Amino acid sequence: MTALAAFAALGVVLYPSSWHISRGLITVAHEGGHALVALLTRRKLQGIRLHSDTSGVTLTRGRPTGPGMIFTAAAGYVAPSLLGLGAAWLAAAGYITILLWTVLLLLAGMLLMIRNVFGVVSLVTIGGAVFALYWFATPDIQAIGAQLAVWFLLFGGIRPILELRRKRRQGRAPESDADQLARLTPFPGGFFVYLFLLVSTGALLVGAYLMIPNELLNRLGGI
Repeated sequence: MTALAAFAALGVVLYPSSWHISRGLITVAHEGGHALVALLTRRKLQGIRLHSDTSGVTLTRGRPTGPGMIFTAAAGYVAPSLLGLGAAWLAAAGYITILLWTVLLLLAGMLLMIRNVFGVVSLVTIGGAVFALYWFATPDIQAIGAQLAVWFLLFGGIRPILELRRKRRQGRAPESDADQLARLTPFPGGFFVYLFLLVSTGALLVGAYLMIPNELLNRLGGI
């Protein structure tokens, strides 16, 4: 089941049509990462917008430079993968209910800061689906849903970084998070693209290890 969930999620991420439809979920995690780190670094969160083309923007107010701005800008591209890693830990430990309620609470907090209609509809739809999974589904179905979500976040967190790398090479992303970080630090934008990729790949590897059933790990360890 773990392998089937992984292949299904990978197929969704790799197939262009399904990725175009599902990419908005990664955008929610991306903008949520910006927002959460902005609050943790004491920046004033002004609002979040989610758009129908799967793009988004998080507006904050505070010092235009310094650690708070740097961490806020850096949080977006790694947020889906780190969220997937945390979800993998909860799912592997059997805390499916805690995972579902954590997602619902994060969505509710994000909903308070949404500033456009499409964003509200998107979060309400996602939250409704998660709540329906919790309320109506059996534990086995909840576990399958959680596995699909974990693998989607782990795989889906990497593809936007690869897309960003290609766009920057073509000169089509002058205001990307990586370029903002280049203006805030002594490092070039390409450095941050590879840093994002390193973090997301590491999260995928650790998350995959957590998701492998203990029985299989024991068998592999005995070989």
